[in-house]
Amino acid sequence: MAGRLYIPPFDMARLLPELRQETPLLTAVNLAPRHQVSHIRLEAGRASLTQVFWGLTPSWLAVFDHAPHCARAESLEARPMFRDAFVARRSLVPAGGVYVWKTQPRFKQPFLVTHIDRSPMLLAAIWCRYHTTPTEYADSMALVTVPTSDFMAPLSDRLPALIDAADAMRWLDPNTPPETARSLLRHAPRELLGAFPVSRRVNDPANQDPACAHPTGPMLRWNE
Repeated sequence: MAGRLYIPPFDMARLLPELRQETPLLTAVNLAPRHQVSHIRLEAGRASLTQVFWGLTPSWLAVFDHAPHCARAESLEARPMFRDAFVARRSLVPAGGVYVWKTQPRFKQPFLVTHIDRSPMLLAAIWCRYHTTPTEYADSMALVTVPTSDFMAPLSDRLPALIDAADAMRWLDPNTPPETARSLLRHAPRELLGAFPVSRRVNDPANQDPACAHPTGPMLRWNE
């Protein structure tokens, strides 16, 4: 499950040339849920970069700490909390990597899962809006996860679905049929991803120094 994100500076215009940046990209070495994060959503027919709270909080949620930060792709249309957002409010979270923890005999070793060329990832997400007054509102989101490939399975059983930049507008567009959007939710090809061990400093979300994302060992690749 995706519990932490690595978000370095990106050239967002190169990633999505038609992107409108309403707010600067929020960067973080070790981003935990229940914080603000940048996401891309469709506004007036155009992809826009805005800020959102990481943890889906619909208006009827009674306990704030129960806000899910991830949603399983398999249950998007079965759970009322996710259904409407999946149909009408899909978004993308740009990230450089996702932290996972591999169980070892004496401790859990953190790894950073990235593209092998360290290029930006676009993580699938859904979002909702909670009106606090007729004119004021709060937006929140949850990442959409899928089962991992056999290569990544020893590190984590689930990861956020990765949406290719060429499919970004299809994912974001609420007019895209749900079955088409669902077909985009799949794990990345195993030759696309790698993972390398990082310092256990990342275990504490208060640590935001570059050492959290620095490799402490070689990158694991599918064909090596």
